[in-house]
Amino acid sequence: MTALVAAVCAVIGVPVGLFLNVVIDRVPEKEPLRPALPPRRPASGREWWVVVGCVALFAALGIRFGADWAVPAYLVLAASLLAISVIDLKLYIVPNRIVYPTLAIAIPLLIGAALLQHHNDAIKTAAIGSVAAWFFLLVVHFIQPGGMGFGDVRLAAILGLYLGWINLRLVLWGMLAGFVLGAVIGLGLIVFGGRGRKEAVPFAPFLAAGTLLAICFSQQILG
Repeated sequence: MTALVAAVCAVIGVPVGLFLNVVIDRVPEKEPLRPALPPRRPASGREWWVVVGCVALFAALGIRFGADWAVPAYLVLAASLLAISVIDLKLYIVPNRIVYPTLAIAIPLLIGAALLQHHNDAIKTAAIGSVAAWFFLLVVHFIQPGGMGFGDVRLAAILGLYLGWINLRLVLWGMLAGFVLGAVIGLGLIVFGGRGRKEAVPFAPFLAAGTLLAICFSQQILG
């Protein structure tokens, strides 16, 4: 059953990845996401990688959750984080036009999954995780506003929600993984990439990667 769920999720990842390319191109410009005719040009390298990345993430989450009511919610998270990461890498922004709709979709999906699986405690731990992650990054933002934008703080509310839904301990692991990835890659860019210490480094991709790693390996981490 898990293999079937993963295969279905991977197939769903193709059209979602194509749509994410529209989101990535139009959201920063505040353009409508209305359907449009496909461009008469070859797909760019970035567009291919977004589709491939979406398929891979969806398949990984299908393997992690199997026939679980929470799968749709976590697919929404993966799609959102992929789009946010690409935009942040390119423009150094975490768009509210993605963050707020993701939060609005995630809450009912996660509540519904908890109720259907009689896992009501997950609703409470998700709420606590969301507030805890948001507050933690808010403190970091005030301590070092140049290194942590408020968009990352808003994003943390979503990450804590999803991590907390699984287990509150996972919130710490997800945040820690994000900071470690950011520190290691940021140092690598300074040493080998010629980037100055005061140059901005987009942090949302590291938070996203840390969160998704914590989710995919949550059984091993918590076990």
